[in-house]
Amino acid sequence: MVFERKIYNKLLEWKNISNGSSAILVEGARRIGKSTIVEEFARNEYRDYILIDFSIEGDEIRDNFKQNISNLNVFYRNLFLEKGKELPERNAVIIFDEVQFFPFARQSIKQLVKDGRYDFIETGSLISIKRNVRDILIPSEEEKIKMYPMDFEEYLWAQGDRVTAKIIRENFDARKPLGESAHRKIMQKYREYMAVGGMPQAVESFVKGDSYEKIDYVKRNIISLYKDDLKKNDEENREKASVIFSTIPEQLQNHNSHFRFSKVDKNARYRDYMDSVSFIDESMIGNECINVTEPEVDFEAFADRSNFKLYMGDTGLLVTQMMSNRDDTDEDIYKALIFNKLSLNQGMIAENAVAQALVARGYNLYFHEFLYKTGDNDKEKKYEIDFLIVKKKKICPIEVKSSSYKTHKSFDNLKKKYQIKMEDSYIVYSKDYKFESGIHYIPLYMTICL
Repeated sequence: MVFERKIYNKLLEWKNISNGSSAILVEGARRIGKSTIVEEFARNEYRDYILIDFSIEGDEIRDNFKQNISNLNVFYRNLFLEKGKELPERNAVIIFDEVQFFPFARQSIKQLVKDGRYDFIETGSLISIKRNVRDILIPSEEEKIKMYPMDFEEYLWAQGDRVTAKIIRENFDARKPLGESAHRKIMQKYREYMAVGGMPQAVESFVKGDSYEKIDYVKRNIISLYKDDLKKNDEENREKASVIFSTIPEQLQNHNSHFRFSKVDKNARYRDYMDSVSFIDESMIGNECINVTEPEVDFEAFADRSNFKLYMGDTGLLVTQMMSNRDDTDEDIYKALIFNKLSLNQGMIAENAVAQALVARGYNLYFHEFLYKTGDNDKEKKYEIDFLIVKKKKICPIEVKSSSYKTHKSFDNLKKKYQIKMEDSYIVYSKDYKFESGIHYIPLYMTICL
């Protein structure tokens, strides 16, 4: 099943603007649909294409790169012989799928693009990790785009729903509530989305009408695949990424979701695990959220990386990880989550979903922790803004509530302490849209509009 994905339009924009002057690398975690959408794009937008999957290709293809890349006439002749087809020049594309398994092909992009006969698209997982590129020269002719699990809008498209997301956007722009009936229906769809997640295989299983037990089985297999990848990295680099990944659900149950290394090892220190945390973030199976010491628009200049949160890249996978040690049946737990009757910590699920939505929208994740003394209190009290983003060169604080809870002391004290001008303030919660006291209260599903 091929689902409509937003990255398709980004590929189309690259094709039209580049006109063969650059290749494009689609980077993302495994099993998010990179290969499927890239091949669908090649099928629709070119007369013909060749797919080279470096995870399964034999020595003949690899040797052709190493021996003949300096003579492209011979290179293409041998490639066409191996693949059993010849491509029309300037109206065909060659796909380097899973290019991290053969980095030399990525380096060869420079000669291939300069030659100009064909377009080139690469896909890669864990592609930014140093060990994959340490012995090659990254070509300047390569553009990069990141691909993530399906967002809520793509999830709706997969079910043939082209109306709901449009209504959400219209009401967000107009700053109007949807009304009790519409809001309740969309919230149930969003709870389904949080439960199922955005991994295409899980969404396909859901669309086909499979049981939640089968959907969960799909997700468990993906989690096992990720853990195997992380263990291989740990064995090669003496790291602990697989252990850190396994503790994410437990970490998100901490106060304010802060990552505590003591849950990994009682003697653990940030300096010993920082590379493993970065590995999970860079591989895009997790999303790191960094504390900033000052709420300035240049977040990275004030980043304190020793104080961070680590979210799952896909909320549906988080739900599966959370349930792995429970005795309840998959069906019962999923029903309870979807119908808002779950005893699990729904706050961490909602917060993870917001983090996932912000990353899909192109934001890097930051939060701010600060001390402030209010009224006649002698002691400073700690406050926290869950997420900070920048719009129109101004800060937008975001706080996530798991219910209809609407207090906003953190927002109030942030303004008082720093005297900063903010663009918009958002409280994300489970109720319908509301604008009150200068704050936008938005339902979880409106995060696609931020």
